[in-house]
Amino acid sequence: MSRRILVVDDEQGVRAALTQLLEFEGYEVRSAANAADGIAEYKRSRPQLVFLDVKMAGMDGLEALRRLRELDPSAVVVMISGHATIQTAVEATQSGAYDILEKPLDTDRILVTLRNALSHLALHEENTRLRETIESRYEIVGKSAAIRAVIENIEKVAGTPARVLITGENGTGKELVARAIHRQSSRAARPFVEVNCAAIPSELIESELFGHLKGSFTGATADRAGKFEQAHQGTLFLDEVGDMSLAAQAKVLRVLQDSVVTRIGGAKPVSVDVRVLAATNKRLEDEIAAGRFREDLFYRLHVVPIHVPPLRERREDIPLLVAHFTAVLTQREGVPPRDVAPDAVARLAALDWPGNVRELRNTIERLLILASGPSVTAADVARLVGAGDAAGSAGALGAAMQCRTFEEFKQAAERAFLLAKLHEYDWNVSETARGLDMPRSNLYKKIERYGLSREQAD
Repeated sequence: MSRRILVVDDEQGVRAALTQLLEFEGYEVRSAANAADGIAEYKRSRPQLVFLDVKMAGMDGLEALRRLRELDPSAVVVMISGHATIQTAVEATQSGAYDILEKPLDTDRILVTLRNALSHLALHEENTRLRETIESRYEIVGKSAAIRAVIENIEKVAGTPARVLITGENGTGKELVARAIHRQSSRAARPFVEVNCAAIPSELIESELFGHLKGSFTGATADRAGKFEQAHQGTLFLDEVGDMSLAAQAKVLRVLQDSVVTRIGGAKPVSVDVRVLAATNKRLEDEIAAGRFREDLFYRLHVVPIHVPPLRERREDIPLLVAHFTAVLTQREGVPPRDVAPDAVARLAALDWPGNVRELRNTIERLLILASGPSVTAADVARLVGAGDAAGSAGALGAAMQCRTFEEFKQAAERAFLLAKLHEYDWNVSETARGLDMPRSNLYKKIERYGLSREQAD
């Protein structure tokens, strides 16, 4: 694709020479004899790069540069000058110029600057595309009253420094809420750092959060900043905060009170400016009553509560989510493109989705991959999802009642229970093990022992 370049210079000879050189290199060139015409042409053609003379009658190049940058903050402008000074170069750079070239112009220097500037532009455009792709992954989809209430609360709290406690079942989208708050806050340009408190062993959580110095414990081979330091001036998201150890809770409380952290093995406190968002699928009031969560930390985190409803309470959003996941999976992740027929959508909307939005997304991916025709039909849903593993587990529990001995009944009941829980967590073994408070290795052994598989319910 041809790149458009705008040349703004009051010398006709310079305009002609640059136009000839750039067109020979395959660029589409527009030109203007003064700054006012150059700005007008920029609005019309939106060139990828501008060569702009510094000294011109009327509005000079530095003023034109400032106006172009106000018009388009991403404008790439190379200044050209017959008598550039250090002061001019500094002023141009401070105003957003990419580079400044001296007259008489050197062909090789022009081409090198041009290639570098366009490479810089291509990198900026790629970063923009990647950022848009990443943000679309964390889009909150839905128009139900329940999800609109969540979005309204996000809009109200995002612009404030308040801490937010996000609650909801597994798979409802608590992380999406946290990212939306960060994205709409004044800290949006700063880091968003996530810590899954349930996935980090209790003996490592303090090092992960607060950092450590080399040699402070076995395996500490270098100094390392913790998540609080990494999130400085940004947002720290404590996911599954209800699973954090009491010792780590005490230190987090101290950071929230004093805004300083001390690395493990160190004595020097480090000041941090961090907004903390937290999420949990547990009822923290019950955890406090059981002595597993600090009440003072709860009140520090529970400034603004946001509850994310389960999917079964907003079924009217399921068609929108099906369309969204179908588009994302087929357009960006290489899954075979298929339509989802209205009768298939209706059947999906009738299911309970104990694994919530996460389970629905995984199910859509399965259907798009395994459906037999050009579109996903209700028959595909019945074959590949149906009443799901829940029906299989219910049947297994009924069969357990026919066992002859208590030992046989215990094994059959355990098998049915595990099958139901694996379905609830959409066969994510790690999440299931955490939900059951069972070591993952034990769950794997039981899956192997009972020969459990997702296909048993298909």
